[in-house]
Amino acid sequence: MSVRDTIEKKLSVKFTPSHLEVLDESEKHRGHAGSRPGGETHFRVRITSPQLDSLGRVAQHRAVMETLDTELKSGVHALAIEVVKTAAPAG
Repeated sequence: MSVRDTIEKKLSVKFTPSHLEVLDESEKHRGHAGSRPGGETHFRVRITSPQLDSLGRVAQHRAVMETLDTELKSGVHALAIEVVKTAAPAG
């Protein structure tokens, strides 16, 4: 399983998001610190989950990073996190 797929699976299980994008941006960082042949070192996560709505920005990022602790310790050099609040119901 690719690192991208592992990230997607772990975040899906943990946060049951209504929207989740995991983008491998490694190619944009080729030759930079932490880059390696084959990529899978630089990722961007866009996630929407009610479980993250009540948390402040730092706590949201901490929750995502704790979920991906193994990946961050074993080759993922950079992780950009974008948490989008769940849309309030129209009323």
